[in-house]
Parts: sequence; structure tokens; C-alpha cells
Amino acid sequence: MIALGGNALSPGTGSGTIAEQFAHTRESLEGIMHFVRQEYKICLTHGNGPQVGDELLRMDLSHKEVAPLPLGVCVAGTQGTIGYMIQQSFQNRLMMDGIDREVVTLITQVEVERDDPSISKPTKFVGHRYTKAEIDSLADMFGWQVAEQEPGQWRRIVPSPLPQYIMHGSSIRTLVQHGTIVIASGGGGIPVYREPDRRLEGLDAVIDKDLAAALMGRIIKAEELWIITDIDHAYLNYNSPQQEALGVITADQARSYYEEGHFQKGSMGPKIEAALYFLSYHGFRTIITNIDGIEAAIDGEAGTIITKS
Repeated sequence: MIALGGNALSPGTGSGTIAEQFAHTRESLEGIMHFVRQEYKICLTHGNGPQVGDELLRMDLSHKEVAPLPLGVCVAGTQGTIGYMIQQSFQNRLMMDGIDREVVTLITQVEVERDDPSISKPTKFVGHRYTKAEIDSLADMFGWQVAEQEPGQWRRIVPSPLPQYIMHGSSIRTLVQHGTIVIASGGGGIPVYREPDRRLEGLDAVIDKDLAAALMGRIIKAEELWIITDIDHAYLNYNSPQQEALGVITADQARSYYEEGHFQKGSMGPKIEAALYFLSYHGFRTIITNIDGIEAAIDGEAGTIITKS
């Protein structure tokens, strides 16, 4: 089970054109090909933060001409567009190596609890940054909840409920077990909840990609969870003079470090939560590293490797 960060596809250093995103996707897949060459069975999920942010900005700029879309529909849309980029790039790369494996993308709904605490207390920042005056006007128009992320920079905030159930999990597991490379639950999945009559309804929210990947790993009975991010390790005392890279540690050690506050809530914290959840079921190890570290990490020589206690 591989969770590929959204910044691997759109790192924010260029103009963010589709051509650039395809180029970054191809670069990222060079690292993922190490798994293919070792005949891993693969399910891959991806982040979509930059892409959803662009979708929301387009709607902010064009709402007078075209009706805006709900956030959940934007997540669904980016699952399709990012899945297309990864799927096409992956298929081309496999063909170059003469490898006969199919790649498929599944638009994936993820069920959350209707009364998840985050729904009444949203904290997840999404979309463009605005001044207070700009965002107040948009918030009045669209009913947004907003908060100041940095001094003078205001953004929309939405719930980030915990994933409880991944739709189509048995189909994904069957495909993976037969060697198909599956791209699923992109962006954490499309958040949905059940009405009292069991009907599904969409929700304006985002689900943490790494937590969804851990749940997906449980469903497909994966042995390893790979969290591919923009840093080479998890760290203690990150960004301080006492910074220390973590190598091979146990789940118990990771839990202790988490409880001591070493991992920030908005970045490394959910990744450690995902690792601990995954290892509490079928998983044997979770690896946190960047694209460049994958090859060495497969052999246990790079990245942070968290093992069962």
C-alpha cells in the first residue's frame, strides 16, 4: 500500500500547468518502479491538496458565470484527473520496461460518521489565501467557515473526519491480488455519510490521505504501508538544533514519541497515526521516506521504518 503525497505531483515550485504535473508524475513513478521490479502487488493512493486548491480558486474567480461545485465533487474530479495522469504515465513506463501489468483508477467513496466531531468543529485549511476583507465577502456569499492561518492570510476551513469504511474495498482487493496496479481513494477519498434510511450523501470535507491509506491497507491485507512524502525520514525535535532522524523503530517507540508531541498535527502526526493503525492489523512494517529513498528503504537502508512491536 503506497500513499504518494500530492506535492510529488505538484510541488508548488512552478506554474502548476498540466504539462508540469505530468512531468512531476513521471519523475515520481521512477521511484515507484522499484516496487514493480521487485514484483510487489500494489495499491496506490495520492494526495490532491494543490489540485483541489486550484479547483476551488477557479470557482472563486468564475462563480458569477458558472455555478460552483461542492468540495466533495472537487475531490471526485481530482481523483479522476490525477488518476488519469498517474495511470497513463505508469502504463507508458511499464511498456518501456516490457512489463505486462494493467493499471486502473477507481473513483472511491469513503464513508465517515455523520456525527464525527470535526464536522461541527472544522480545522482543515483548503483553497486560496485571502485578506480578511476578501474572504469575508466570499464567506457571506457561500456560507464558508474561515480562519486566519498566518498573520493577514485567511482561508476556508472544512471538516476532516476519520475514514470509517472504504467503498468498493473487496473489488480493489481482488484486483490487487491478481496483480493489477490499482489507484484508489485519491485525496483520502470522497467523503460520504449515511442518512437514517442508509442512503449515501456527500459532505463538504476532506479526509486525511495517510489515514485512508492505512484503512485501505487493512482492507487489502497489505504487508507494508509506504508513506512517500517530501522528507527522507520522520524526525524527533524537527527543525530544531536537536533534530534527530529516526531509522528503524518499533510501533511502541513510535507511539511514545507521538504522545511526547514530537510529530506535528498537520504534517507528520497523521502519518504516525496511520502507521500505528496499519500495524495493529495485518501490516508488518510502515516506511516513511521520499521518492529518492525508496530503493534503499526497500532493503531497510533508508527512511523511517516502523515495525510491529
